[in-house]
Amino acid sequence: MAPRAYWKGSLSLVSCPLALYPATTTVQKTHFHMINKETGNRLKQQMVDAETGDVVEDGQKASPHSPARRTAHRTTKKAHRSEVRQRKAS
Repeated sequence: MAPRAYWKGSLSLVSCPLALYPATTTVQKTHFHMINKETGNRLKQQMVDAETGDVVEDGQKASPHSPARRTAHRTTKKAHRSEVRQRKAS
């Protein structure tokens, strides 16, 4: 199957027909795998907590904009505020 043009038209200054085609076809796929130079083995990525350095499992991941993350952030903020108030009071 021949690739379909994304766009067909012409330049306004010159009557020159143009067609815009994709750089790759569906058969050709671009891969961005990283490999170990010494062994040639493919590398895997792991999510690590920035502060603790612990590996984060798939079930523990959340977007900063997800409801679970916002709730956890609010709870942490409230705990921090009450802790600051207790320090000031004593």
